[in-house]
Amino acid sequence: MQHNYTNPLRAWRSGSQSGGAGSGGGYGAGVTSSTDGAAVERLIHLISRADWRAARGDSHLRPPSLDNVGFVHLSTPHQVHLPANRFYADEQELLALVIDTASLDAEIRWEPGVDDDPDAMLFPHLYGPLPLAAVADVITYPRGGDGAFGPFDRP
Repeated sequence: MQHNYTNPLRAWRSGSQSGGAGSGGGYGAGVTSSTDGAAVERLIHLISRADWRAARGDSHLRPPSLDNVGFVHLSTPHQVHLPANRFYADEQELLALVIDTASLDAEIRWEPGVDDDPDAMLFPHLYGPLPLAAVADVITYPRGGDGAFGPFDRP
């Protein structure tokens, strides 16, 4: 399923109504944020449209970061703009894969990003391939009018 929402927060809220940390038995069931202890049912993985087309025939997504640094980059909606602007400077539009954490079969660790990130901000890293069955939704994530990717909580 793929949606093109002008307000990604609307899609985020509608997608977070079903499934989630308490509904499955996967490794990610009960994932909590290390910053505030709140349950995290959905996370985001950014991908180019071409890479998503290429990955759809497989059972798991194995982005280059898995081999290069040992994990798959994930984000919360409030921080997704940071890796979007950092890693995808040449992309006009990305796809945001909304991940159901209860469907994950590898460990998520909350770890620091880079030195430019806000103090105490931790990012979720998935230490294994991302099962495509965990992708609850695919949302088009365009740059804003200012040319930058914005957080999903921006109206």
